[in-house]
Amino acid sequence: MGEDNSEIQEGIITEIDEETTEPPMYKVLIHNDDYTTKEFVVQILMAVFNKSVEEAAQIMWKAHKTGVGLCGIFPYELAETKVKIVTATAREHGFPLKTTMEEE
Repeated sequence: MGEDNSEIQEGIITEIDEETTEPPMYKVLIHNDDYTTKEFVVQILMAVFNKSVEEAAQIMWKAHKTGVGLCGIFPYELAETKVKIVTATAREHGFPLKTTMEEE
């Protein structure tokens, strides 16, 4: 009887493992505009996305040159929270900085 129980448990565990899927990930994008200062964008990238000065500057320049820069890739809730934080902080400082998220 003990053997049958372990086979059943292994079967259940295998089924659970097969059904588990990773949640979709979302890209958070920062968009260039003609009003938000480069310094503010770098500060936001460092504060909200934990980027180094060098990484933040690279993302800022990418957005400046191409119109959009990738801030990071996160689960939905975290991406949504970061977009809200950036938007609120930018508005508090009088900037129209826009961030969006899209499924990877």
